[in-house]
Amino acid sequence: MTTEQPTDLQVAAGAATFHMLSSATRLRIVWLLVHAEYDVSGLAEAANVSLQTVSQHLAKLRLAGLVSSRRDGRHLYYTVDDPHVVTLVIEIFDHIAPDGSLAPDPEPRTPMPIRHTQRP
Repeated sequence: MTTEQPTDLQVAAGAATFHMLSSATRLRIVWLLVHAEYDVSGLAEAANVSLQTVSQHLAKLRLAGLVSSRRDGRHLYYTVDDPHVVTLVIEIFDHIAPDGSLAPDPEPRTPMPIRHTQRP
């Protein structure tokens, strides 16, 4: 981890990414795509929103570079393949409890003691 202050361009790009994820529908779509690949109709069903809504949000997310697609015949399948976006989405939902409150921090792991075996 670097301790250098981010550049203005980095801050602007970070803010734009968070802005894209500030929509509840887009965040749900990205969460779904972190966990599986979907076509538009499957994604609309999984997110419980209309095809038109999903299409509009996917267009924005693709332009922002947060989701990618691949063509298979007549279908486009969407996914999130950027490991940074995957980590960001997983971390935020690990931090928020199912009731919407902030989840407690996990207990710090205690290091496992090193066991030395004696050789005969």
